[in-house]
Amino acid sequence: MSISLSIEINGKKQTSKVNANVLLVDFLRDALKLTGTHIGCDTAQCGACTIHINGKAIKSCNILAAQADGTKITTIEGLTTDDKDMHPMQQAFKNHHGLQCGFCTPGMIMSALQIIKNDNDPSDASIREGLEGNLCRCTGYHNIVEAIKAGAKAMQNKG
Repeated sequence: MSISLSIEINGKKQTSKVNANVLLVDFLRDALKLTGTHIGCDTAQCGACTIHINGKAIKSCNILAAQADGTKITTIEGLTTDDKDMHPMQQAFKNHHGLQCGFCTPGMIMSALQIIKNDNDPSDASIREGLEGNLCRCTGYHNIVEAIKAGAKAMQNKG
């Protein structure tokens, strides 16, 4: 069964037809070609598919596209408004080597922004707690934590 879906995605209104059983992550990747949202586990365990819905970090493999009807969604692609500059958190991940293979990075960054939204000067412990449910198989989390702290400072300085 196909239903109509109206969302605002990365600042642009979008109306689409979607099958009632399609996961939001699959809709984003397949229908909208927003492939920065990664599929890691399909069981909400790894966090690679983390996006923001109405300003809150959500694992998009754990929600049907139909459930997102009427919402505002931000994916990793929506963090910047131009192709020149990275979002301060993205730049911090690059500068502090908070990534290795990069597979988990979009979800980590989207989760990091939720952490910063809740506390603009988080401690190492609160960052690590906030990242529970986001898995990185390549690195230790030290550089990710440092990147989030640097990203928080950069965001404060940017205003």
